Amino acid sequence: MSWFSRLFKKEAQATVDATSSPVHEHPENTEANVNKKFLIVGLGNIGAEYVNTRHNIGFKVVDHFARKESLSFQTAKLGEVTEFKIKGRTLILLKPNTYMNLSGKAVQYWMEKEKIEKENILVITDDLNLSFGTIRIKSKGSDGGHNGLKNIQLVLNSSDYPRFRFGISDEFKKGRQVDYVLGEWNEDEKVKLPERLDLAAEIITSFALAGLNNTMNTYNGK
Repeated sequence: MSWFSRLFKKEAQATVDATSSPVHEHPENTEANVNKKFLIVGLGNIGAEYVNTRHNIGFKVVDHFARKESLSFQTAKLGEVTEFKIKGRTLILLKPNTYMNLSGKAVQYWMEKEKIEKENILVITDDLNLSFGTIRIKSKGSDGGHNGLKNIQLVLNSSDYPRFRFGISDEFKKGRQVDYVLGEWNEDEKVKLPERLDLAAEIITSFALAGLNNTMNTYNGK
């Protein structure tokens, strides 16, 4: 999908580091600390015009998780960031502000800053090849023509990182792919989206607590 490269050539100017990030303790955090950190990355584009578009489902998923857990994002370097703790695990939620085609820059920065390994990142993105709301979680894979994943692979020099693909379907007429991806959800999708977002929030928690393989076995195809 080379058309992505024509869409997002502009890189957002990095904002300064926030002096602190909000930390929210989960009420079930009673186990001994396991000292694991996870980077949960929702891909999207900044700007009011993109907020409710299909291409911004990554942002929407992490925003939904944050609302459910009463988290607040803060502007930090290369993105909006918040932190959540549950049963000894720390989840760093990131919405890059670099625009889609430079997402790897933000991912690499926060991986290095928080000392998080590739196997503990989860990148959430839209997928035209899956029907609306279909979940596909994988430990690695190709970029599938998605410029966000393509840039992450380029910057990390690896395609071996977990990704969570959220289906947006491909119900567009020939030549209207750009309009479709950057278009807003139709009325039927709007009705079904809340349940899918609740499921997506469960997947984030499962990834941190149950691990990638268990999460794939439980949620793929739902």
